[in-house]
Amino acid sequence: MIKNSALLVIDAQKIYSLKHSKLKVENVEIIVKNINKIIKYFENKSMPIIYIRHMHNSNGSDAGRMYDFTGEMEEIGFIKGSAEIEYINDLIKVKDSYEIIKNRYNAFFKTKLANILNRLNINHVVIIGFMTTFCCESTARDAHDRDYYVDFIIDATGTPDLERLNQDQIKFASTQTLSVGYANILKTEEFLNNR
Repeated sequence: MIKNSALLVIDAQKIYSLKHSKLKVENVEIIVKNINKIIKYFENKSMPIIYIRHMHNSNGSDAGRMYDFTGEMEEIGFIKGSAEIEYINDLIKVKDSYEIIKNRYNAFFKTKLANILNRLNINHVVIIGFMTTFCCESTARDAHDRDYYVDFIIDATGTPDLERLNQDQIKFASTQTLSVGYANILKTEEFLNNR
């Protein structure tokens, strides 16, 4: 089957690159370089690119259970108008690309993403961005359940270290589950060399 592809650039936002951020990602510069390589590929092929950003009202009125999933309210992040929600400085922004604003991990949840993909006759999505195990992974899972083919470019995603797991370990765990039923797991060069 011929695959009509679209690129989903998920949450490539300053919250993951700012030095003072609690969500600062190690080696973010390398990840953004890989993200940009994939963006340039799609731009050169005139294939659709959809930039996705996460943001919330300052009072959390649009956040659902995002910040009180344990029953106790946590500090709200990704606040509209803050520096942290802007795109990472080095990110390539392609003119006339699409943009989606979301307020949950999954980029399909209450957004126009599915409508855009359907209007463009897309049946294959390529996922890159932040965070590997939250927004990227939940979007990949939902994309699969909506019958899209999914390529997940693991070295073009990033996530902050956890207390007991570093970024590489987190990515490894994520790929182990995604690869057995949801997505093709590729590295940037693999993806570019096999197209």
